Amino acid sequence: MSTPNQTRVAIAGGGPVGLMLALFLDRHGVKSVVFNSETTTRWHPKGSTHNSRSMEHHRRLGLADSIRAFGLPADHPTDVAYFTRFNAYELARLTMPSSTEKMRAVAASSRFDQTPEPIHRGNQMYVERFLFDYARTRPNITLRFDHEVTSFDQDKDGVTLAAIHLSDGRNENWRADYLVGCDGGRSFVRRTLGIRYAGEDTLQQDYFGGRMFSTYLRAPTLYRDFLGNRRAFQYWAVNPQLRTTIIALDGKDEFLFWMKPKDPSAEPGDDTVKRAVALCTGADIPVEIIGHAPWTAGVALYADAFGEGRVLLAGDAVHLFTPTGGFGMNTGIEDAANLAWKLAATLQGWGGAGLLESYEAERKPIAIRNTNAARELAKSIGDVNVSPVMEEASDAGASARAEVGAYLATFGEEFASIGVQLGARYDGSPIIASEEAAPQDSFDRYVPTSVPGGRAPHLWMGDGRGTGDSLFDHFGTGFTLLRLGKTAPDASDFRNAAKSRNIPLRLVDVPDAEARDFYGCDLALIRPDQHVAWRGSDATKAEDVMAQVSGAAS
Repeated sequence: MSTPNQTRVAIAGGGPVGLMLALFLDRHGVKSVVFNSETTTRWHPKGSTHNSRSMEHHRRLGLADSIRAFGLPADHPTDVAYFTRFNAYELARLTMPSSTEKMRAVAASSRFDQTPEPIHRGNQMYVERFLFDYARTRPNITLRFDHEVTSFDQDKDGVTLAAIHLSDGRNENWRADYLVGCDGGRSFVRRTLGIRYAGEDTLQQDYFGGRMFSTYLRAPTLYRDFLGNRRAFQYWAVNPQLRTTIIALDGKDEFLFWMKPKDPSAEPGDDTVKRAVALCTGADIPVEIIGHAPWTAGVALYADAFGEGRVLLAGDAVHLFTPTGGFGMNTGIEDAANLAWKLAATLQGWGGAGLLESYEAERKPIAIRNTNAARELAKSIGDVNVSPVMEEASDAGASARAEVGAYLATFGEEFASIGVQLGARYDGSPIIASEEAAPQDSFDRYVPTSVPGGRAPHLWMGDGRGTGDSLFDHFGTGFTLLRLGKTAPDASDFRNAAKSRNIPLRLVDVPDAEARDFYGCDLALIRPDQHVAWRGSDATKAEDVMAQVSGAAS
């Protein structure tokens, strides 16, 4: 048998989570190889939401500005508009800013504003292709697309795996310190480990429940004839005959179309979708079908375990979402952010024996929280009371439309959910050094706090609002110790404790009183994933703190 190829981390699955994991590892100087069965990234629309937290991670990688160039034009509104039909009554509109308006708001934001990177509407297929092309340029990443992992075995020192080059049938053998399965809902890695999903596998309701069709289409006259003066990010048709959603992809002629078939066993067909589009517009319009992808709405599934030994799991391999709220890919990116620094620390020798064990302890509760949040939002969509008279030009019709519109207008948080985006917390984690009570969780509100376990509160360091001006821009790839206020304690104890364990530590002084009051402490220790690990005003216990937060405490 030939000597296997060597890498530190093997990643099965080259979707956005696998690519982001590889890019995070590259930032830490860790080599990885990414296997993906397709020859390149998939060219079919999926999620269009890169939430504020994901955009902060893109900022860490220096990619946020590039990613904002994908998707809708900068001046295109990101409203969500509800109609009986696109040529008839508008029922409700959730007004949301364009990319240009969002970035103007950042430029004019207060010093303690918590969204340095606002949510971005750019479809996953565009961003995924960009990440693929960028990963090809990185020195620590090897891409093995058109390759499929066919087997793996682990021992106490690493993982041996086999992969096949699908185009020509050639086999490759690899040896890695760790294997991470980012290979989707039907994960080969998870199934080989014998790990099962728990949770809810469907939701029975008239819309956003059960089997759905997702169709990528081109409609060259839809804006010109129906939507040009009523632009939005999403357009919903709600009437007694059907309910559908159409999502703008490029602001020109490409759209993602969702519908629920009357026959749940039916396969998506061009004619079926074209008829549904005609019913939405009230007229036959030219429609080119690019592709279909059936999916199941209402699922809220999470894995029993997030790995075993040297084989770990992330993304859809450990949680499956219904798309309401746009939480799925973003939760997976946060998995990658959490796991990457722990793998890097372990491989580089400064992570303790318990560090990787904390991955499941921290991320599984978030998977349960976020999948349940998405399912509850899906339920609310199914509760719409569609009156049989709502399309009539009568008092009864007007009343029915007003009632439905008032209900739909309450859906605003489905398209924001700032508490889900920024509020994930790791309270109770073995590597969070705190005995403080956890703040109350909320899906629709985020209150910044430096209580350890949550995302570090954001602040601007000066008058600027660009690259280098955010506090987050000053965090290191290891731990960062913030010295807050003019009388912050000396950092020597932390510096010495980190040095004795070879833990990378950056010191950042924020000497003004406002920042100190905002954080409510003199010292705050920030993890590589930007979560607060410890806070206090006494540095004398630095040795114990550094041991715990690096996973080395017993």
